[in-house]
Amino acid sequence: MSNEMPPPTPIRCSHCGHTGLHQGFLEDDGQDSAGDVRWIPGPVERGPLGGAKRFSRARLQVDAFHCPSCGHLELFARQQLF
Repeated sequence: MSNEMPPPTPIRCSHCGHTGLHQGFLEDDGQDSAGDVRWIPGPVERGPLGGAKRFSRARLQVDAFHCPSCGHLELFARQQLF
């Protein structure tokens, strides 16, 4: 059973109301990154070296949709990563 939920159809820009948004993703090219941005629930907690504490916290994939009319980004965190 998948945790992935289908996007609302059609996805409508919450800024201008345009439909037909283009799907993409947000890149994270920092050191030791997996290449894409992940959403982690709860407030950020910092470790002793200043990095965010992430150990044993759930991570959700972030899907991004770009509005070709106004440039607004719609972000959805729908699929849990392991």
